[in-house]
Amino acid sequence: MPLRIGQEIQALPRQDRLTLGAALAAARARLVAAGVEDAAADARALMKDALGLPDRAPPLDETRALAQSEREAFALRVERRARRVPVSRIRGRRAFWRRDLAIGAATLDPRPDTETVVEAVLDRLVGRRRAPLRLLDLGAGTGAIAIALLDELPAATAILVDRSEAAARIARGNLAACGMSGRAAVMVGDWARALAGRFDVVVSNPPYIASAAIAALDPEVRDHDPRLALDGGADGLDAYRAIFAGLPRSMGADAFAVVELGAGQAEDVSAIARASGLEVAGVRRDLAGTERALVLRSGSVGCRDAGFAG
Repeated sequence: MPLRIGQEIQALPRQDRLTLGAALAAARARLVAAGVEDAAADARALMKDALGLPDRAPPLDETRALAQSEREAFALRVERRARRVPVSRIRGRRAFWRRDLAIGAATLDPRPDTETVVEAVLDRLVGRRRAPLRLLDLGAGTGAIAIALLDELPAATAILVDRSEAAARIARGNLAACGMSGRAAVMVGDWARALAGRFDVVVSNPPYIASAAIAALDPEVRDHDPRLALDGGADGLDAYRAIFAGLPRSMGADAFAVVELGAGQAEDVSAIARASGLEVAGVRRDLAGTERALVLRSGSVGCRDAGFAG
């Protein structure tokens, strides 16, 4: 039987003293019944959020009694998760690289796979991490990729571009919260079309899901990530075509670009890149072994990347 928002979990024991452990056990059962894959971890994350504790707080004391207000706060969160709202959207935040970033309805929820893009960039900047590099993040969303790179590249500056004004506001807020507003600017626009000047590093996590495939995605993605950040057109590759068409004019001497890939897209995206006059310098796999980040150079520079660490 569905729970009513704001009320206690119906499965919880009806007793004056409810321990944290008993609440977690009932929540796990509720989430398993709702088809949530990692019910135990999600229940603990939601409990920490309900108690106002950070993700990295010490292990929970399961013998501790919950106050009535804490029971209600936890029940509300469990009910939302049972309806397949992601934990990060319930919290309004997502941990990415070294930061805890605000997310919203207008932004993609940045996943750990996207950290592969950051790693690919840093691998290519060995010996140059303190250089005054100019970064460009296309389709920036929360600003996660740019913020991670600014953390690692202390002399770098960045331009972030997104087509959504609401997403741009969230990115600006995250930059401010990280103390990076003086090193970055956020613009609303169509990829790099309105930008002048050249950049040392260009990054992008574009929409790459084929339109017809969106309906089959997990509800956490399909129902909560903005369609603008998911839909890559009929074959999932429209954004790559648009980005690569203008990419050569945005890349300075010795510049490179790293774009995130959907599973199985490396060959097709590489072909689009080459047709746009770009050189494919390497592909980096994520922790699951999926080809996740494509590294590109301007075709006029020539391919000098046999040592790429993928």
